Amino acid sequence: MRSGIADACRAAARDPEDVTLIVVTKFHPAALVAALAALGVRDVGENRHQEAQAKAEELEHLGLDWHFIGQLQTKKARQAARYASAIHSIDRERLVAALADVDREIDAFVQINLTDDPGRGGVSPDGIEALAEQVLAAPGLRLRGVMSVAPLEEEPARAFERLAGYSERVRALDPAASAISAGMTHDYREAIAHGATHLRIGSAITGKRPEHR
Repeated sequence: MRSGIADACRAAARDPEDVTLIVVTKFHPAALVAALAALGVRDVGENRHQEAQAKAEELEHLGLDWHFIGQLQTKKARQAARYASAIHSIDRERLVAALADVDREIDAFVQINLTDDPGRGGVSPDGIEALAEQVLAAPGLRLRGVMSVAPLEEEPARAFERLAGYSERVRALDPAASAISAGMTHDYREAIAHGATHLRIGSAITGKRPEHR
């Protein structure tokens, strides 16, 4: 996987050191996360709070950075802030308010909806600045940048090109908020080509997800 990322970075004239690989381990047991940590993995992604919380507690001694990448219920936000070093799915004002005064600084990514379906996760493009400004005003949050998922019905390169434009709008508010969380197993090369700094890779590293209920 790292060789593929390095190749994509070279093709985009980028330094592979500027790209963070987040290994997504949803539905996989804590034992697999521990095995990955033994191989050098430090950044782990989860998208279900209950599962993430349990794994983070069990593996607290490993000092991993846990990235919450799924839709987060407002009522669970403060619980997630206890273990997550980063939340990639900041998509509404109520969630920012719930996290505003947590007692540890959390890296925050504004999730943007790249579709016309309001049911998809993410803030609509016309609400980006307002939400980003709320994050900037929240003492418990550090605005890192933007996050999105490329729609399945669209060429990833086109979607990520739009996301790069939205990233510029956020950087206009805070030049330090330059991170772009984008790219998964099937489209990470296109994401890197359009500036992704954080990749969320699951099956290419962990294999097929185990059966779950």
